[in-house]
Amino acid sequence: MVMLRNQQYKGFTLIELLVVMAIIATLLSIVAPRYFSSLDKAKEAVLRQDLGIMRNAIDQFYADFGKYPIDLEELVDKRYLRSIPVDPFTESKETWIVVPPKNPVEAGVYDVHSGYQGRAADGSFYEEW
Repeated sequence: MVMLRNQQYKGFTLIELLVVMAIIATLLSIVAPRYFSSLDKAKEAVLRQDLGIMRNAIDQFYADFGKYPIDLEELVDKRYLRSIPVDPFTESKETWIVVPPKNPVEAGVYDVHSGYQGRAADGSFYEEW
């Protein structure tokens, strides 16, 4: 029985696999924080835009009817909004904080804030926007 000594195995050695995994881990440690910070910035931009749209709709409603809407659903019913936007941080339509008018005689929705209790990149609280 003759054995071939010059037979070479095809495949990767353990050292080669570990080097590749170390390179991938290094690249991920550089990219991952940037990815997650860009997600937070995008959510902040969406929140600012949603708040601006809802506040504009409230102002238009007040200009048309001379009173504030009873709730956010009234803005949808009267076609000032297509739908109540989803808060990008809480991922729910139900977490918007409704601020009543400062005048105690009036009722309804004067302003809207996010229900998320966290800090933005600039240090302010989302619920104060």
